[in-house]
Amino acid sequence: MNKGEMLYEGKAKRVYATDDPDLLIVSYKDDATAFNGLKKGTIAGKGVINNQMSNALMRLLEKKGVPTHFVEELNERETLVKKVQIVPLEVIIRNIAAGSFSKHYGVTEGTLLKAPTIEFSYKNDDLGDPLINEYHVIALDLASKEEIETIKTYAFRVNEELKAFWLTCGVTLVDFKLEFGRLSDGTIVLADEISPDTCRLWDSKTNEKLDKDRFRRDLGGVEEAYQEIMSRLESHIG
Repeated sequence: MNKGEMLYEGKAKRVYATDDPDLLIVSYKDDATAFNGLKKGTIAGKGVINNQMSNALMRLLEKKGVPTHFVEELNERETLVKKVQIVPLEVIIRNIAAGSFSKHYGVTEGTLLKAPTIEFSYKNDDLGDPLINEYHVIALDLASKEEIETIKTYAFRVNEELKAFWLTCGVTLVDFKLEFGRLSDGTIVLADEISPDTCRLWDSKTNEKLDKDRFRRDLGGVEEAYQEIMSRLESHIG
């Protein structure tokens, strides 16, 4: 599969065309950003870890009945994926209060929620990715009611599967962000990535943060945390 012109460069990835109009190549960078790009830096080896972790978890989810854009891992930084039209929503599932949830609702970080909760953010950097509800999504024609229901069903299934998997690794899945896309026939699939960039992952015994919060909050040991979470995944993935 030949890599063609670069179609898009985001904060953490580059996307390239291929010989097949229905397939793209995603290349993961070591660049790190936080707070809608206000904080910038580099996490050595992050691109390799995020690529390989995303692929491993998407293969796991495919086996559990969640369709994804994953096709084939090409090398340590690049993956072949199905071309999708991204639904402009960030879908956030929370199991434990942390980050903006704690700030917005006055809940102490680390509080176990009575039930997993779901949030939608309008994926728009210029507007600061504002929170929106299902009525806004339909009114703005971002997704149909049926697509919203499909996305919610998949998101909660992803949560249950990943919670169970990470528990075997001695890791608590606190919260995470997903993105979904439409294939050419309109089918909704899981897209983007699942990584320490997009998940809060805490050591189950110590609550040590093993994710991007170490970069966001200047906690140090960022590369080591990414390497540790990858090591745990590799020792438990089937």
